[in-house]
Formats: sequence, C-alpha cells, structure tokens
Amino acid sequence: MFNQKISVVSYLNAKPFIYGLMHAPNGSHFNYCLDIPAVCAAKLATNEVQVGLIPVAAMLDIQNPQVITDYCISAREAVNSVFIFANNSIDEIHTIYLDPHSRSSNNLAKILLKHFWKKEVEFKERTIDIVSLQDGEAFVLIGDRTFGIQEQYQHVFDLATAWFEFTRLPFVFAAWVANTALSADFIKEFNEVLAYGLANKNEVIKANQLANFDVADYLNNKINYHLSDEKLKSIELYLNYCKTL
Repeated sequence: MFNQKISVVSYLNAKPFIYGLMHAPNGSHFNYCLDIPAVCAAKLATNEVQVGLIPVAAMLDIQNPQVITDYCISAREAVNSVFIFANNSIDEIHTIYLDPHSRSSNNLAKILLKHFWKKEVEFKERTIDIVSLQDGEAFVLIGDRTFGIQEQYQHVFDLATAWFEFTRLPFVFAAWVANTALSADFIKEFNEVLAYGLANKNEVIKANQLANFDVADYLNNKINYHLSDEKLKSIELYLNYCKTL
C-alpha cells in the first residue's frame, strides 16, 4: 500500500472513482476516505491527506498544487447538479445564500453574477441545505441534494451552462490534486484505478438508482470525467477570475 492518504468526494458524480478504489485489482494499494468537497479541500490544505478530489477553487489555498491524473469532474454545458435556485429572474434577485459544501460553486456563482449576468447582489453564508425564499432571494446548492427539487422553484440556473455560455469552455468542478511530489508508480496505478471505475460505470449506475433522478443520464451525459487541455485552460481562467473576487 502507498503511504499517501486520499480524500474523495462522497457525491454520486464521484462514485465511479470510488468503485475503482473499491474493486480494481490494485485499488487496495490506496488509503482513502469519503468527504464533502469543502472537507476534501481542508484536509489537503492542512496535509491531513496528500491527494484530494477537490473543488478547483481550493487550489488557491495549496502551495504548489499539482493536478496528478487524467481525470476530473467536469461538464460541458448543463451539469444538472450545481444550481442557483430562485423564484425570481436574475434581474430581480438581490440576495444569494451560498452553499457551505463548495467554495468552487459559490465562487462560480459570484463570477457569473459579476461578469456574465452583470448583476450586483448580496451574498450571505448559510448552514442549512435549503432556505425558505423571500421575494428577491436565491441560493446556491450543489451535488446530490439538488436531485428532484428543480420543480419546486420558478427559476433554476445551471451554473455549468452559464459558464459555457460565458466562456465557451467546459467547467471543471473538481480535480485530483496533490500537495506534494508523488512517484510515477503512484500516479500510474492511481490512473489505472480511476480508469477501472469509469470502465465499470454501468455497475455504479445499477447500484445507485434513484426514484426522482435519472442516474444513467447524469453519469453518462452530464458529467465528463476526462481531463483535457481545454479543461486545464478553463481551470486557469476560472482561478484568475477567483483572484479578482
């Protein structure tokens, strides 16, 4: 077993990676734990783990962050799990409550409000998943907690769609990042484990059926797992915008 500890997001979109760690022939070589995105990032920043599937905004908190695999969690246009929920149009919103689970999605919302929608709003922290909205209020919500609730709100803004309309680039929500130099053997085997999980995505889909959500469509068509030069460009652009917030 490798000595490095790994933090993995516990959301549905990371389950193919988790499947690889659980079932790949060399998956037992890796020591991992499951966390929400913000905790993944905090553990990596404090060296509690050495590798994390972290929200890309958290790369700003890590000295010399290194993207180490061929894989990520990204979307080209609609991702269907990262939203601003509202009962008003963007022009009528004056207050947005942020999601405590993900700094990346909160920053994405701030960037889009400022540069794409060109709308000034007040951002507020919150500690609960869903808020009772007053007129002109909205909230950011990400991950599995968004499944099946879109119809409860009059306006639902998919942030990956908005980013694509703004930049013509896919958005990378999370990447595999290390806070220290890793051996070539670690990276090679870890890539193989992740690839194994993705090759068995249908097993993940069968094991995670939901009554109110199309898991197959989400994992096959909404989430894109392969890191590319275009996505690295998108990460760089996003981080540059984050520095201006």
